[in-house]
Amino acid sequence: MSEDTVTDAGFDDWLDAAEDGAAYYLECPDDHTALPPRRVCPDCGATDLEQLALPDTGEIRTFTVTHVPTPAFEEDAPYATAVVDFGPVSLTGQVVGIDVDDVETGLEVELEIATSETTGERVIGLRPA
Repeated sequence: MSEDTVTDAGFDDWLDAAEDGAAYYLECPDDHTALPPRRVCPDCGATDLEQLALPDTGEIRTFTVTHVPTPAFEEDAPYATAVVDFGPVSLTGQVVGIDVDDVETGLEVELEIATSETTGERVIGLRPA
């Protein structure tokens, strides 16, 4: 990373962990869950957050296919963005490794940190398991 690179410490740290196969979510003492970056539970305000391993696979609950994207994703289109149930938490990301016409609710996927064709930046990818 160059000196001019802007980072989001909490999110970039999570992406690094996910790339290393150690993705996690946060849980407070009252069993509320969230994804980083968080320092406070969004439900109850607790600051004692434990890191727990994200399940290996999740299930697509809903998705949408984008055919006409913003300029920031123009070379990625068409692409499917899905909300995936990973048990204690839901994760939103771009479905990768499958034709957009084959994406469907109920599809089992695993987390994969992908790279945007347009920007070259890391994105949350969801690959069929």
